[in-house]
Amino acid sequence: MNARLAPPTLVDPDVCFATLPSGISVPFVAKGAGEPMLFVHGSLCDYRYWNGQMAVLSKSFHCISVSLSHYWPLADARVARTFSWKQHVAELAEFIETLNLGPVHLVGHSRGGSVAFQLACEHPHLVKSLTLADPGGALQLDQTPVAPLPAATARLREKVAALVEAGEIDAGLELFVDSVSVPGQWKRSPQGFRTMATDNAGTLPKQFLDPLPSYTQAMAARVKCPTLLIDGEKSPRMYRDNVAMLAQWIAGAARETIAGASHGMNVTNPAMFNRVVQGFVATCGAACH
Repeated sequence: MNARLAPPTLVDPDVCFATLPSGISVPFVAKGAGEPMLFVHGSLCDYRYWNGQMAVLSKSFHCISVSLSHYWPLADARVARTFSWKQHVAELAEFIETLNLGPVHLVGHSRGGSVAFQLACEHPHLVKSLTLADPGGALQLDQTPVAPLPAATARLREKVAALVEAGEIDAGLELFVDSVSVPGQWKRSPQGFRTMATDNAGTLPKQFLDPLPSYTQAMAARVKCPTLLIDGEKSPRMYRDNVAMLAQWIAGAARETIAGASHGMNVTNPAMFNRVVQGFVATCGAACH
């Protein structure tokens, strides 16, 4: 292990900081014993997003949840590092390698699903199984260039960024969260999620300037590990379309839909989400070895 590990701090009694050879500091929490299961958060989130999974799945696995660079609790300390999905893929690979975790059961949600997908493609030796929940990004079909964002979506993102940069955080987050879930979701969200999203609001303007890569059939063919694709029954269509197409493109991929759930299915429907993930990893059997 080449990473330097700092002990927990007052930020959270359970969080540690791994300083990697590249110099980046990665906050993470770890719990349980067994095969490693690494969780990758999406927009507005951090290692806290997976609390409902860590508490349960750590009974069977060595669960690790990280905060990617620019996200809480070290956002201000790392603003000089480029915010990009490529950087996040690179730092996750370095984290796995320097802590000698791999290969891991990799679980990613939304933007983190895109990062996890790219990690599985670029560093297959580090990934034992892959779970993508409502993976973010666009589909590229039949070599056709991906269409630009719909004008309405582009305008919404501009408004969200302007609100956040003007300090109207709650209004900006309500607009964004409701757009990627269902109307009213922000106000119905648990206080813990709202606090976490507020802590990470400053990442949204940066994220809008860093479009995620498109999914292609050729890239999907590079995923060789057992793969599970999860969507919410009420998730926005773009996520359900991604899951449906990737389920066709990735050889042997399994697919599950969380009944009654929207985009944040692991928070709103944690029991079902946990059963699906644990069942998949437990039954991938010889294919995982």
